[in-house]
Order: sequence, then structure tokens, then C-alpha cells
Amino acid sequence: MKRREVITLLGGAAAAWPLAARAQQPAIPAIGYLNTRAAGEDGHLLAAFHQGLKETGYFESRNVTIEYRWAEGRNDRLPALAADLVRRQVAVIAAGGIPATNAAKAATATTPIVFVTGADPVEIGLVASLNRPGGNLTGITTLTSVVAQKKLELLHDLLPTATVIALLINPANPILAETNRRDLQAAARTLGLQIHVLRASSEREFEPPFATLVQQRAGALVIGTDAFFNSRSRHLAALAARHAMPSISQFRGFAVAGSLMSYGATNTDEYHLVGVYTGRNLKGEKPADLPVQQATKADLITDR
Repeated sequence: MKRREVITLLGGAAAAWPLAARAQQPAIPAIGYLNTRAAGEDGHLLAAFHQGLKETGYFESRNVTIEYRWAEGRNDRLPALAADLVRRQVAVIAAGGIPATNAAKAATATTPIVFVTGADPVEIGLVASLNRPGGNLTGITTLTSVVAQKKLELLHDLLPTATVIALLINPANPILAETNRRDLQAAARTLGLQIHVLRASSEREFEPPFATLVQQRAGALVIGTDAFFNSRSRHLAALAARHAMPSISQFRGFAVAGSLMSYGATNTDEYHLVGVYTGRNLKGEKPADLPVQQATKADLITDR
């Protein structure tokens, strides 16, 4: 073989080495982030999720990609968004809220799903038990039932003459709406209070319920636990102020926006834990073996 031919062959082999090396590199995993909110809302929650991922060694655009799907307050869009994530073969789905979790659960029985929910995940059929979830779901649950009683107690202490309390729920999120109604009515019976239920699932539906508060002789208002309500905290706080209605919610954004107070678990803690669990799933741990975590801390925030 002539010297020139040897050099040509070696040159061709050298050019192929980078291609072979690239072919052997593992593909970067993708996370599906499914949420009822709109992009840009509650950026602190997304930041908490990213922090949880970082603590397990995952950094967006470095060693993991994230496919974001936002329902923008329209829960009817969630099934199609969840199905799209499954078609894209994401490695795990992080679902914010019951509607998003149910949509993901209906779309796949194999892709790991990490949820955050305000309802009892065993009661609503997401997992078999908190300690041993089974299946492909695990996640974080808040203190909704316990918080419901405490919110009423706080209102009753501050407004002892108020015997009728209004509760605003979102019928577009029926499972959590029913949980809110049931828990608050149970708490009201122990305090001798009457609950009047109001419903709204869009901003244009906010005004009519507030207009009925005086007719119903309501002395205070409880804003039900709901992601859509949380994202519209300024609007709802402004309506409560306009109608001179003392109000309380589970999320601090309402107190910051001017309502009487908020009492409940810190959402940033929950989304941080979702990030941690998502990272652990990427590392190979299975949802069935990861116990559902329960929020253990509740904060009281007032506008005073």
C-alpha cells in the first residue's frame, strides 16, 4: 500500500471517530411540565421546581430538557396537552393540580407522574396508599382538610358575630371544589356556622357571586383552594375590598394583594418537592416506591 493511501485511510477513520463518540452519548431526558396555569404566572413556583431538580443533579438545557404545557386556566385543554407529552415520550410528567394530574393519568399508565394536589390522593383514586402508592404516580399533598377548619376558626375569632360564611369554589375543578365544600361544611358544623357556596370558573363569573354576598347576609368569605383562584388573587382581593367583605384564602398571594389574611401550606415548598421527586424518577427510582409526601407547615399571613 502506498504512503498516500495509508494517510487517506487514517484520515477517514479519524473523521469517523467523533461521529461514533457522539452516537454513543446517551440522549438527554425530557420532562413534561403540565400545569393549569398560564406561562409566566407564579414564576416563584417554577423556580422552586427548578431548584428541586438542581438538588438532584439536573439542570435545564444542560442535562435535561423540559417540555412546558400550560392550560392557561382552561382545564378542558389538559387531556390534549397530556397526550402530546406522552407522544413526545417524555421520561416523567410533573403535574400541577388535580385536573392536570387526572389528564396525565388518563394519558399514560407507564410514564412516571409526579403530582401536587390539595385533595387526598388516596380518596380520589390517584394512589393506592400514601406510603406505597403503586402504579406510576406519586407526589405531594397539602393540608387542605386541616386548613379548612383552621381558616374558619381564625375568621370566627376575628369576626365572632358573623354566622354566615360564603365559600367560593371553581366548578371547573370539580374534585377539589367538592373537597373544599365538604371540608368547610364539616368544620362549620363544629362552630355553629352556616356555609353559603358560590361558584365561578372564569374572571367574568367573579362579579355575580360577590353581588349576592349582602343578600345572603355573609359576614366573611373563604376563597377555595384552587390554582385558578390563586393566579387571580389580585382580582379577587380587589372585589372583596370593593364589597367590604373580609376574606381568607390558603395562599399568601391573597393577603399580599389586600385580603384580610391567608392561612395554608407554602406552595413553593410543594413545587420544590415535586422537582426533587421528578429528579429521583429520572435517576431510576419508581413512583410506586416513593411515598406521597404531605405538607407539614402552614403559614398565617395578614395584610395588617
